[in-house]
Amino acid sequence: MKNIFTIIYCLFISFFSFSQTSKTITGKVYDGISKEPVAGAFISDNKKHSTLSGTDGNFSITTADQTISISALNFKPANIKAVNGTIAIALYPDNKELDNVVVTASRTAEKRSESPIAIALINKQTIQDTKAQRMDGLLNKVSGVNMINLGNEQHEMSIRQPMSTNNLFLYLEDGIPIRTSAVFNHNALLEMNMAAARSIEVIKGPSSALYGAEAICGVVNVITQAPPAFTSGTASAQFNNAGYQRYDLQAGTTMGKLGFIFSGYYAQQTNGSIQYSDFHKSAGTYRLDYKIDNNTVWSNSISYIDYFSDMYGQLDSTHFAQKNYSAQTFFTYRKVYAFRGKSVLSHQWNENSSTTATFMYRNNSVIQNPSYQIGTYHIGNIPSRPISADTATGNINDNAFSSYGLSVQHVQKFNFLQSKLIIGLNTELNPQNFNESFIWVKKSTENGVTNYTGYTKNNPDSVLAKYRTFVTNFGSYASYAFSPAKGLRISAAIRYDAFQYVFVNYLTGSAVTGGPSSVTSYNKIAPKIGFTYNFKGLGFYGNYSQGYVPPQITEVFSKVNNTYLAPQTFTNYEIGGWFSLISHTLYADWSAYIMNGKDEIISVKLPSGISSSENAGQTRHKGLEYGLNFKPNDEWTIRIGASNAKHSFVNYISGGINYNGHEMATAPRFFGNAEITYKPNWCKGFRMGLEAQHVGKYYMDNLDTHTYNGFTVANIRMGYTVKQYEVWINALNVFNRYYSTISTWSASSGYAYQLGDPKAFTFGVSYKFGK
Repeated sequence: MKNIFTIIYCLFISFFSFSQTSKTITGKVYDGISKEPVAGAFISDNKKHSTLSGTDGNFSITTADQTISISALNFKPANIKAVNGTIAIALYPDNKELDNVVVTASRTAEKRSESPIAIALINKQTIQDTKAQRMDGLLNKVSGVNMINLGNEQHEMSIRQPMSTNNLFLYLEDGIPIRTSAVFNHNALLEMNMAAARSIEVIKGPSSALYGAEAICGVVNVITQAPPAFTSGTASAQFNNAGYQRYDLQAGTTMGKLGFIFSGYYAQQTNGSIQYSDFHKSAGTYRLDYKIDNNTVWSNSISYIDYFSDMYGQLDSTHFAQKNYSAQTFFTYRKVYAFRGKSVLSHQWNENSSTTATFMYRNNSVIQNPSYQIGTYHIGNIPSRPISADTATGNINDNAFSSYGLSVQHVQKFNFLQSKLIIGLNTELNPQNFNESFIWVKKSTENGVTNYTGYTKNNPDSVLAKYRTFVTNFGSYASYAFSPAKGLRISAAIRYDAFQYVFVNYLTGSAVTGGPSSVTSYNKIAPKIGFTYNFKGLGFYGNYSQGYVPPQITEVFSKVNNTYLAPQTFTNYEIGGWFSLISHTLYADWSAYIMNGKDEIISVKLPSGISSSENAGQTRHKGLEYGLNFKPNDEWTIRIGASNAKHSFVNYISGGINYNGHEMATAPRFFGNAEITYKPNWCKGFRMGLEAQHVGKYYMDNLDTHTYNGFTVANIRMGYTVKQYEVWINALNVFNRYYSTISTWSASSGYAYQLGDPKAFTFGVSYKFGK
């Protein structure tokens, strides 16, 4: 009996003691860089009391300890003094590349080290430090990516392909394509709102098994900023000596179950260093998230882009040899309007099961008087007028489409072999209109220098094209991943897509006005299988995948009746790996691939001068991509990313010319990007970076008769942050290299060079408000 009383007494004293010293702590965990709530953070004390933060970052824990610990995947752990009341805890991203979580590889969040694919992540810190005016300033940091600047955010892309305008790349915003299939635009990334980007993920190689058409050689997914955990935001302004200015604003808050954020910017260029290069762009994104309950979130967003640019175009050899920044055309332009809206409902049934449904709407229009369409040839039955020394031809066109789409995805996890099943489907209806009218171009030639100074329309207008299409797409996919042994993960995916083009030509079909009204259908099954193996910081992966894309509407129906065109198909074989050494201070990754193209569509010029598309038989693309990150301490970071590749024709004969064995035009065998960054401990808030971008020698034509030697440009970036203020100076092309971003040659048109930007110094200032 005495022992019983002793036990009761001890329990009473322990309980009384705990109740006198214990504290109930409530708070919110958030990302110190992006300000977004951190869900699933583990909060604990030394006495095995613990809890997890919710989807809104909130948590509550009762403890008698003096400190609590907070940890979350992808973040550095933190220890906080335990005090009564409500606290806000900022976690900062970790630099361990192997632990990065990516969402694009499998359409769900998973570790980079478990993704059997070449994928790269550009995080928020890199975006903030770079202060890029264009997307290529960020994407070219990724090994194997060469985004070509065509001026004022216009661009081409090269990922496992020559530099080209071909529809072999898919551009996503939060996993949703920003344009519909069959209406590809190589300038599509100018329709992005860079101010809304939280991170950017880049897949290299085919991903059609999950994302469908155009996910062939590369996928770029811009992940937008979610509402911040607390009221906060940033306002900034920047100017340079070449007439460029830009103003950014981001502001948001969370109140109870409701979160809101706006991200936008206005940029313009006037009287720049390159002649006839003015532009302006407005971009805005509104996002509203509503937490219905602990397991259900409803997210809604709209984005708009309003863009106009002078299209100064390419230069001939005479202009380029003068080494100035003149233009040849003085009237060409591009206008872009893009509106996107989406509503996403996500529900977590339990810890192993979730479903997401997305409804989206798009409305796009591209109106242009294109510099690349200026020629010296008659078009069909245009009213007779002699082509002379002072006359050329061109056109003005308007390509507009709308989209209505629905996609549903379900994710189911199983305890069996730690497996995960993803199934999904999507459907779209896309009405599209295309109109094109003929113009006469005024041409002047003095001392061997040719310029195009203006244009006139026929009276009445001579209509070259006027048609409407209805594009429907249905896709379904499934992906399954499992771990049969420690460190080994195997995944497989398959997708089926069906397309139908209903083409209504309002003009009589001809070689100029397009083919007759018709209905064309395409369908394709795309598989993918791969594995990853990880052992103590060392990893390998391998995959087999297919990518495909049906012909574009303009390739099938415009100018020439090309209904015989076959879909492009690419078969990819790839191995790669990564390692992390010296306590995670050194990280490297690599990937080697062979990608065989069948029926690749290329553009050729007919004897009349009109460009037409045709299947190129077989092509081969093989290369090695590699990147290295070395962070010896908190002050220094060294990054290198590069690619060696060869792109060649295997079976292609056109116009009686045999291209077999020749390398494809505009395909440098080497390009790379390197950067060294210094953030001294003795001057907190200061940063300095030196970056070099190199593009090697390449052939300018498909018969390999003319070459361009490539270029190297260097950039210096410096910034200083004190409290809520930041100032920065970016010196781009600091050695003022005169170069062409892409150079071509053809027997009919001669040399064509796209001017690169001259040296420019940008000064910027920003102010952060809120927590």
